[in-house]
Amino acid sequence: MRIAGCIAVAILGLSIGCKPSDTTIDKKSDASKLLTQSEKIIEIQGAGASFPYPLYSKWMAEYQKVDPRIRVNYQSIGSGGGIRQVMEKIVDFGGSDAPMVDEELAKAPGKIFHIPTTLGAVVVAYNLAGVVGLKLSSEVVARIFLGEIKNWDDSAIAALNVGVVLPSQPISIVYRTDGSGTTAVFTEYLSKTNAAWKEKVGAGKSVKFPIGLGAKGNEGISGQMKMAPGSIGYVELAYAKQAKLAYAFIQNSQGRFVEPSLESVAAAADSVAGRIPEDLRVSIVDASGELSYPISAFTYVLVYEEQADLSKGVELAKFLWWAIHDGQKLGAPLHYAPLPSQVVTKIEAKLREMRVGKQMLLTAKN
Repeated sequence: MRIAGCIAVAILGLSIGCKPSDTTIDKKSDASKLLTQSEKIIEIQGAGASFPYPLYSKWMAEYQKVDPRIRVNYQSIGSGGGIRQVMEKIVDFGGSDAPMVDEELAKAPGKIFHIPTTLGAVVVAYNLAGVVGLKLSSEVVARIFLGEIKNWDDSAIAALNVGVVLPSQPISIVYRTDGSGTTAVFTEYLSKTNAAWKEKVGAGKSVKFPIGLGAKGNEGISGQMKMAPGSIGYVELAYAKQAKLAYAFIQNSQGRFVEPSLESVAAAADSVAGRIPEDLRVSIVDASGELSYPISAFTYVLVYEEQADLSKGVELAKFLWWAIHDGQKLGAPLHYAPLPSQVVTKIEAKLREMRVGKQMLLTAKN
């Protein structure tokens, strides 16, 4: 049967008509048959990473065209909040750019699946009038965020940008204050590529930045930077584009300065696509390949293998199935790269394992 589902998104206040999806679900699924006979409203709650929020909002607006019974709400509260709320079962699914670590998974009240939903780039954005296409290495980025490079015309920056007129202007740093997958990706990159950063700050969703001004969420950083000439920060590519902030070409493991783009993010994912582990937790930070952008990442939806409610579980599984198929084509206009086909196949297998008791929530025909 065709997936049915339609979302009235509280945060967007949208009401849009319905049309069928191209994705198919096995008509013989008992759970699906049960749900199609019910007209009750089903509400699905999610919260977490701000990194994919622009795309998730678009997905919710489009998916509501499929079934008017389904209402999905996703709150952008940061990856740390998403992990916490899914572990406490406050929400039906969490969102995180940083995969949960083994210690977190061990504390969860059930088995949690990591479902990759899309790919994006964490960019080093800056607000510097008249300067575009700035080139930065991991060493220079680390020294800036450590407070060692204080001015934009510093010789270390100038050496990477011969011919570019750099202003004699102080650098002001903006960083995330909330538990953030974007921070985890950014600091993982610096820890992998810079020994001084690894020793002094390290990697994680929450780290102590030695200097700068804090802001909450990708929205907070881009908003703060927009009002602060001379500032530098790290945000997901879509937020930099939306705020019209310039962003740097970052030197990758092959020594090339690479622009963050759909193509360079996809190249980073392709470099590991054949080596995705069974649990789908993987890093593509500092990926090999001449075309790979080094601060790329998957972002994940976190769901329990065993759902508490049959009706809600079926609809959640169907929405995620739609997202990894039909939803992927909506990513490019918002600067998110599609999932590699090898990864989609692995996700399909995980979604088919979602259940209530012995009742599997869906099966799919490919």
